[in-house]
Amino acid sequence: MSTGEAADSGSLWREPRVLALLLAASLTVMANATISPALPGLQRMFGDNSNAALLTRLLVPAPSIVVIFAAPLAGLWADRYGKRPLLLAGIVIFILTGSAGLYLPSLEAVFASRLALGIGVAFIMSAQIALVGDYFKGARRSAMVGMEISARNVGAFLFIVTAGLIADFNARLPFAIYLLPILFLPVVAKAIVEPTRESLADVTPGLAPEKGHPAWPLLFALLFLAQMMVNMTFFIMPTQLPFYLDHIGYDAARMTGLGLGVMSLAGAASALQFRRLHPSLGFFGVCVVSFGMFAAGFALLPRAQSIVMLPIAAILIGAGYALTMPNFVSMALGLVPAARRGFAGGALAAAIFLGQFISPFASQAMIEACGFGWTYTLIAAIIAVCTGLMLLVAIAERVMKSRRRLAQP
Repeated sequence: MSTGEAADSGSLWREPRVLALLLAASLTVMANATISPALPGLQRMFGDNSNAALLTRLLVPAPSIVVIFAAPLAGLWADRYGKRPLLLAGIVIFILTGSAGLYLPSLEAVFASRLALGIGVAFIMSAQIALVGDYFKGARRSAMVGMEISARNVGAFLFIVTAGLIADFNARLPFAIYLLPILFLPVVAKAIVEPTRESLADVTPGLAPEKGHPAWPLLFALLFLAQMMVNMTFFIMPTQLPFYLDHIGYDAARMTGLGLGVMSLAGAASALQFRRLHPSLGFFGVCVVSFGMFAAGFALLPRAQSIVMLPIAAILIGAGYALTMPNFVSMALGLVPAARRGFAGGALAAAIFLGQFISPFASQAMIEACGFGWTYTLIAAIIAVCTGLMLLVAIAERVMKSRRRLAQP
């Protein structure tokens, strides 16, 4: 990356549309986990409901179920009718459905509002990813996708901690956090403009303008599967870590909060480094770094009996995951035609939430068969093998580029 490019990408912070997209990005993580600290209180509050134990546990993954199906359709809608109206509609739906738990009288009604919240999340994520592809190119795009993942991690940390503090006063109060977008909806409405057709021409070297990679459907399908698998693996942390810590004798609530908090902050810091790593390492090189940290983190989890090892493992997993996310988004935006960026954003959102949905079922089956320690070790070994394969591809890519440079007159 040249000095000019670096300076240009560094100036992103001063652009109003960047602030608007980062604010929108921070919402996508608060959709699910924000109410987690309130679940025991909600179960007690609706204790006269015979299905309270089940429904309260379904409140967290409920939006994910809808996003899996709604996000690709939302992306197709964005490609045809525009991303700006989809983003604004998504934020409005987010506010209305997310905060509904403050006043809805029954647990069934709250559960229905959580399903509807998934529509808002699908709209926001699909439009947001597509707009990054439309607005930014090259080093600026790499910087922007890294900043968005960082914003998600910071949002996760702040919203979950806040929810934990106010849930002690009343189990419904965490739903009030979903009203926060009212404050910045005017900022988004003013800063985000619909990209013109002329601005959509992609200048990625080696690709025809607007047409993307010749084999983009196949390559994007592989990227979809990789995104799903990475999220399925990562989501083992919030779903299984409390039970693992309880199994080895720790105060599960306090140590889980420490582990997930450290993981979020490490991810926020790591994602900001993507714009520096991507130009020099490329997609596969970044995969080597991110998958390597991922594998190391899971390899350390069986040794979390030490108070020092848990934060180190959480830092490595959080940092590795946060580097993987912008890498996949950047690759997707470079592969697909400009006219299909909405679909790409929606499909990636679906892959993220599909992985999260599958994760508890797959990880629980492994833990019941092998135990916590062997499950984490096996996962680390599989990721390590993937890291080795990515390293071979990255080396081959470097060799081919060197040969092409030498062959040029």
